[in-house]
Amino acid sequence: MSSKCQFVAADLGASTGRIMLGQWDGERFSLQKLHRFANGGVSVGTNLYWDALGISSHLQEGLQKYRALFQNSPSGIGVDAWGVDFGLLDQHGRLIGNPRHYRDTRTNCAPESLFKVVPESEVFAETGTQTMEINTLFQFYCMVQENDPHLKLAETLLLMPDLFNYFLSGEKAVEYTEATTTQMYSQSRRAWARELLNRCSVPVHLLPEVVFPGTILSDVQPEVLRNCGFGKAFPVIAVASHDTASAVAAIPNMDVESAFISSGTWSLMGVEVSEPNTSSEALRLRFTNEGGADGKNLLLKNITGLWILQECLQQWKTQGADHDWNDIVQVAGKAKALQSIFDPNDKRLHVQSDMPRAIQGYCRSTRQPVPETMGEIARCAFESLSLKCRSALESLESLTGRTLKTIRVVGGGSLNTFLCQTIADTCNRPVVAGPVEASALGNVMLQAIATGHLSDIQSGRAAIAASVQCVSYHPRPSGAWDEAYARFKLLEAD
Repeated sequence: MSSKCQFVAADLGASTGRIMLGQWDGERFSLQKLHRFANGGVSVGTNLYWDALGISSHLQEGLQKYRALFQNSPSGIGVDAWGVDFGLLDQHGRLIGNPRHYRDTRTNCAPESLFKVVPESEVFAETGTQTMEINTLFQFYCMVQENDPHLKLAETLLLMPDLFNYFLSGEKAVEYTEATTTQMYSQSRRAWARELLNRCSVPVHLLPEVVFPGTILSDVQPEVLRNCGFGKAFPVIAVASHDTASAVAAIPNMDVESAFISSGTWSLMGVEVSEPNTSSEALRLRFTNEGGADGKNLLLKNITGLWILQECLQQWKTQGADHDWNDIVQVAGKAKALQSIFDPNDKRLHVQSDMPRAIQGYCRSTRQPVPETMGEIARCAFESLSLKCRSALESLESLTGRTLKTIRVVGGGSLNTFLCQTIADTCNRPVVAGPVEASALGNVMLQAIATGHLSDIQSGRAAIAASVQCVSYHPRPSGAWDEAYARFKLLEAD
């Protein structure tokens, strides 16, 4: 370990982006927010896009705010973000159009179409990636099937964090952990699944080199330095660019008896394993294998997370009730427990409007009491998410042969005391919550390793453990949860 330095971490979520200052004093990390902005899809007609250039301008605004605070340049900058979405560059390196949002409806029937060409079992055996219609493979396949003119102009595909690395550095590369979200990458071969993609008529020539976490790409481009007021160059570092991988890298005391939940818009629940699990049972249970920051694999379940309640909050706001998360937790705590439940992954709830009505419709169609008040709807959502976590925990123990004694929750959901206690009660396991800014901490930690300030992820996790305070929640056993779980398993979609 070596002496103090400063890094900039761009931690881009699907609903919020943060540009963070990460400081390393030789023993501990600290984080400070430089810039925060709302993020999300932009609807144009029936399509949903990302405002990539707007996000890029926010990234530069964060760098400008760093420059206003410090005379010296940072020791590096890294970008982590969500998975699967991408931008296309032409032969001159120019962005072709706006990247599509993963919730765009164009891929709704894509898996069924593609699996007529290559069976799902073969795709999973090669990539280890759970079939989700939002995956890069299906987005790309739709473009091929539609003869999208953008493909004729394109020379390079870059996933979202790699696109922003390119805007900063001019280097075209895809980072490993992000590549593993695409359903186009073979983890066993550590390369793009070119043979599989050729069978799907996917243009593999657009796929660039894959680099691993901790790779220094290049210095920030002179134009960006000038725009942000820097006189001295500093490196752009490919961190664990998928935000889940960055978050897991930052979990203190993560061991073989621990399961993690990266809790936010999505809840990603899983374990660290040495090799990908591409068994028929993993396919049946709809688990996915993603790359970890240190070369390990993350065997995990994608669970629709707090996005459901975010959509509820947005709908209530349009009706004149502008509530925050504290309000939601308070009213949920006062509502009657375990009246109605739903599977968060059910397609009936994958809507872009009036989520409260969708929840009510689900409960009505499954002959359960229909939640009416904000508190009843919120409690129903929290308890349903917790029951889904219990189901995922059981499957993880079955797939790995492990006894998972502790659940470690990181991300924004770790601040939600009601949710953390509910998960502990539902799963009958202690929950350790924190750090909340796990993705940003993992981002900064990987930069510190890349620049020689830390030796490896193990030493980085020890430093993070000394830097943050986590909160423990102890389970309160109740037979009511067992009864609710039995009902939940009858409703579970996958």
